This record gives sequence, structure tokens and C-alpha cells, in this order.
Amino acid sequence: MILVTGGAGFIGSNFVLQWCAHHEEPILNLDALTYAGNLANLHSLQGTTHHHFVQGDICDASLLAKLFDEHRPRAVIHFAAESHVDRSITGPEAFVQTNVMGTFRLLEAARTHWSSLTGQEKEGFRFLHVSTDEVYGTLAPNDPAFTETTPYAPNSPYSASKAASDHLVRSYFHTYGMPVLTTNCSNNYGPFHFPEKLIPLMIVNALAGKPLPVYGDGQQIRDWLYVEDHCSGIRRVLEAGTTGETYNIGGWNEKANIDIVRTVCGLLDEMAPASARNVTNQKTGAPVEHYAELITYVTDRPGHDRRYAIDARKIERELGWKPAETFDTGIRKTVAWYLANQEWVQGVMDGSYRDWVAKQYGANEA
Repeated sequence: MILVTGGAGFIGSNFVLQWCAHHEEPILNLDALTYAGNLANLHSLQGTTHHHFVQGDICDASLLAKLFDEHRPRAVIHFAAESHVDRSITGPEAFVQTNVMGTFRLLEAARTHWSSLTGQEKEGFRFLHVSTDEVYGTLAPNDPAFTETTPYAPNSPYSASKAASDHLVRSYFHTYGMPVLTTNCSNNYGPFHFPEKLIPLMIVNALAGKPLPVYGDGQQIRDWLYVEDHCSGIRRVLEAGTTGETYNIGGWNEKANIDIVRTVCGLLDEMAPASARNVTNQKTGAPVEHYAELITYVTDRPGHDRRYAIDARKIERELGWKPAETFDTGIRKTVAWYLANQEWVQGVMDGSYRDWVAKQYGANEA
């Protein structure tokens, strides 16, 4: 059995679904079901015998000890994290608690479990920590992409908390010899993405005739990685990665935010024309002809990193992994998924989410 933390969140649930589609080995899925954790993501696994869900917090040391003792997993894949930069700016304490203390509690529980193992079980145990490229800071336009040896320079409470967790994981390898692996990924997109992040927010707002908020000049550049590619990369690192090593997982797709938004608008124009859906601009009341009419520039957020880019040559060279999707194929699949899963979208559009978007963007129009 493997233990997955945060397996009801965006990336975690995609990993669980992909794992169950390719493996018979059971998954123990631990998730606190905070606002971004959603069991509806895993609806297709109902009735299966190889997915076991437990609602709980990775900061709960007694629960972790109980789960390790009862289930004795051969590996831990650690997704559970607070991950939204904007939320970390307005409420950083939750990020330190989950990302730093939660990772520490999980490492301690895993170390106790690993220390109790012997022979091949001990040799085969793995702790895979899933992190982000944001720990590396920001890049100038002509700087080379992040490699696994790029010095850390986090610029938000979120990225600082993830950097701290990365360092903790590394220390457990060098201090205790615990067999850890770390992956640092670029911006993910795809099915089950909570609609506070850029791509799903643009889709949801456009279909509702709401403003499409773009920070600053929209020229912030990110590397974009289709979530199923990310999950396959994690599976490959778990299978064959060298313990103590870090592997950057990227999509080789550097795009400016404004170009992402315009691409989404163009796909929606094609796949769900505003005229056919009778979409009206909620600010003006006028019919929407093209979704790009809804683009609205808002005041940039504090400390907004200008560019991220992942050099993913190490994982390709050493483990033979590379992404299967281009951005064009991945973004088309993503928009199609959101259009076909409006019931899921409505299920996550609760009052707390609407309050958050209104608080973050409502008074910030530039």
C-alpha cells in the first residue's frame, strides 16, 4: 500500500485516479478536506477496494502514527499543502502550519515507521515530497530556466513555506538516511482545478459573463504543465528516482498570463459561443460576443514574481520521462473538461469561494 496525503485536492486527486487506473496496489488517501479538497473528484472510485479514504490533518501526530502502524505503507507521496499565493499573502499562518509543521509531523511519523522496517522493506521504502518551482524565486527575461541546483529565493509566504518543507525533507536524508525524493513542478492545469487559480477562474467567470481579472500588465510568465503529465512524472520518480535527489518536472511551455487568458477565451468562443449561451456582461448588461471582451486588468499583487521556467532535462535524461501533452493539446482538453463538468463546477462554487474572489479582485480594478 502507498500513503497519499492531500489526495482529494487538485493534483493529488488526479494522481490517485491515475494510480488506480494503472496499478492494483491500494492507496491510503489522507486529506483534511479543507476548501480545496473535494471528494467529488474521486467519485469514480466509489465501490473500489483499492482506494481507502481517511479524513484527517497531517499535523495530527497521533493519527499519523495510527495510520502508519495499521497500514504500514511502502511509500508516502506527500501532496498535502496550502498552495494559493494570494491566500498566503492575506493569511500566512495557515501556510506555515500546514506546509512546514505538517510536513515535519509527516516526516517524523514516516521516520518512525521506516526505522521499524528491516531488510527489503526498509530498503524499498520511499518518501516522495511534491513541491513547486516557486521556491527558486523569479527569473529575468533572459535568465536560464530553473535547474535542480538553482539557489532557493522564495518571495511569498507560500513559496517560503514550501522552501522550508523542502529543506526539512532534504535534512531527513542527510541526517537520518531516510530515503526521500523531492519533485519541484511548474504551474499545473487540468481537470479538478479549484476555480481560484488562473485557468479555471477564467473559464468559470467567462461563462458567467463576469470580469476576467488579470494582474498588472499580464506579462508574468509561467511554465505550464498538464496535471496528468505531472502525475506520470511523479510515478516515474517514485519508481526509479535516486534517493536524496530532486527532480524538476516541467511542461516546456513558457506562456505569459495574458496569452493564457486569450487562449482560453478563444477556445470558449469556439466550443461554447457566448451568443449561443446568451452570455451577458454582468457589469454592463450588454450581450457578450467574444469572451475576451471581459478581460479586466487589476492592480498587481504584492511581490508578484515575473517569470518562472523549469529545465526538466534531468528527469528526461535519468528517468526517461517527458510530458505527453503540448500546451495546445492540454489546454483544449482542460476547457472541454470544464464545459462537460458543470455540475462539478457548481458544487465547488459555494459561498466561501465567492466571498474570496470578491475580496481579492472586486476592489482592485486598475
